[in-house]
This record gives sequence, C-alpha cells and structure tokens, in this order.
Amino acid sequence: MASNLATLRVTGPDGKGIVASCSNLLDRHGYGIFSTEHWTERCEDRLFLRIVFDKESSNDGKDVAAVIGDDDEEQRQEQVNNNMIKNQELETPSSATMAEQELAAFCRDRNLQFELNWRNKKPKIAIMASKSPHCVWELMLRHQAREIDCDIVAILSNHDELQPVAETFDIPYHVFPITTENKPDQEVRQLTLLRDEWNVDLVVLARYMQVLSSDFLDAFPDRTSIINIHHSFLPAFSGSRPYHAAHARGVKLIGATAHYVTPILDDGPIIEQDVISVTHRDGINGLIRKGRILERNVLVRAIQAHLDDRVILYKNKCVVFGD
Repeated sequence: MASNLATLRVTGPDGKGIVASCSNLLDRHGYGIFSTEHWTERCEDRLFLRIVFDKESSNDGKDVAAVIGDDDEEQRQEQVNNNMIKNQELETPSSATMAEQELAAFCRDRNLQFELNWRNKKPKIAIMASKSPHCVWELMLRHQAREIDCDIVAILSNHDELQPVAETFDIPYHVFPITTENKPDQEVRQLTLLRDEWNVDLVVLARYMQVLSSDFLDAFPDRTSIINIHHSFLPAFSGSRPYHAAHARGVKLIGATAHYVTPILDDGPIIEQDVISVTHRDGINGLIRKGRILERNVLVRAIQAHLDDRVILYKNKCVVFGD
C-alpha cells in the first residue's frame, strides 16, 4: 500500500446508508477515496466494509467550521463539541481527529465497530522458524524487494541452521534451544524480546515446529497478532455435510493454509489457502518440493493481506478483501 494511504474497516449490523455515510464523512474532511469494498453476510445480515483513502486531507489547516457547514457560530461549536470524545480536550482539533470522532459517534449510533489505520509507522514483525529455510528466504527476499511493507526486527529459532539466512540480510538472529523441561523459561525469554523490548505488531511462524503455549498466546490478546503457515490442508472435514462445515469454518481453498494462531492447534481463522496438483507420479520428494512452493506463496499473501488491512475477523472466520 502506498505510504500516503490510510484504511478504514467497519463491521456490524447492515443497514441503509452505512457505506455512503462513511464515504461522505471522509469526503467532508477532504480525504480522497482511493477504493471501497464491502460485503454483507446475508445469514446474519452483517456488513463488512473497507475504505482506502488519501490521508493527506485537503481540509488540514482550514477553519473547523468550514468542515462542518455554514450554520451560525453557536451551532457550529455545538457540533464540534458533540463530536469530541468524552473528557478529551483539544484546543485545535485536526481534520484527522475530527474525522475519527465523527466516525466513533456514527458507529456507536449504528452498533458498528471500526478500525481506522492512518499507517503513520511501519508495522514491526518478528519471524519464528526452526530448520526449514524456504519460508524465511521468501519473506526476506520479498521484504528486500519492498513487496512486504514492514520492518523485520529479528528471526527467532530453536535451532541455529537459519543463521546464515539472517546474516545475508543483516537481520538479528536469536537461538532458543527448546526442550520439554526448559520450554516455559525459553518462552518467557522470547516474550521479553517480542513484547517488552521490540513491541512487535505481528509474529510470523515460518515453519516454526513448536506448539506455542497458552501463556505465550495470552501475551498477545489481539487475535490477529500471530500468523502461522500450515503445510497441509486445513481443516479436514468428515461426515455427511462437508460443504456446510467448510462454509462455517471459512475455508478459502484446499491446500496449504495460513491462519491466525489460537489456543486450539491449527484451528485459527483462515486467511489464505491455495492448491497445487499432484499425481501418482509424484514421490515424497516431489510432494515436498511442490508443497514448499505453495507454503511460501500462501504465507506471503496472508501477510500482505494482514498488513494492508484487508482482513476483518469475525468469530472464527476471516473476510479477506481483494488487493
């Protein structure tokens, strides 16, 4: 996403005029709309909306009243005050502040939730991996090519095999050998770096062959803070109504799966999936080779969707808008 663009995501009960109201609100504050995409889940009549807009408002630096309208001074001031967050005092509210306050008031009235990302700083990402290098190499190369808009702060591993990859791209590499006995202590050390020292926005499990403990996951209360690539088809359905189960689960495609991590192993909301063809002629090595290509691409696309604010989480499913 271009550096001058910001994103608004809205979800909640559908209703007439929501998409137009959000777009018009941004327009009134001088923000140019770059793209709009929305979808309604008819089973629950729930709206999912994403608006990408130019965050450089043409109203910045102008009189507040010019944004609100041509009413008399007392009415204009009352409108401004009504949009202020309770108990928050601002001497000269910026267009961005006023837009966010108006969005908050509008969404409260409609029982909607919204996320407004001004993208004023690059997200910080930490990669966790074990021995397999293919996903780490792919992430490093895509990052170097500026196809992943973030800062990669470090690679954490339970082995030292991938240190040459980190050195190639001048990325700090930290080894935490893990056994059954020392795993709790090692996770505490990892969390000290991830949360306290680096304050990362996203952890990417790039074939990290360890199951994260509930204590580790609890340190990331945001359900979209950890992405994993699973080298298999998720989920596997049985019974007489597999398509109904797949719809409830949020499956995108059958193949390698990138998903957010939850306490239930391999059961997190699915962000991206893909498929690759194999035949009876493919041996084990052929399957591994094809699978690695799939894993690399699926993981990158999932991270790109996450960083572009194209994902809206609902229950145990992801709504993923186009790029």
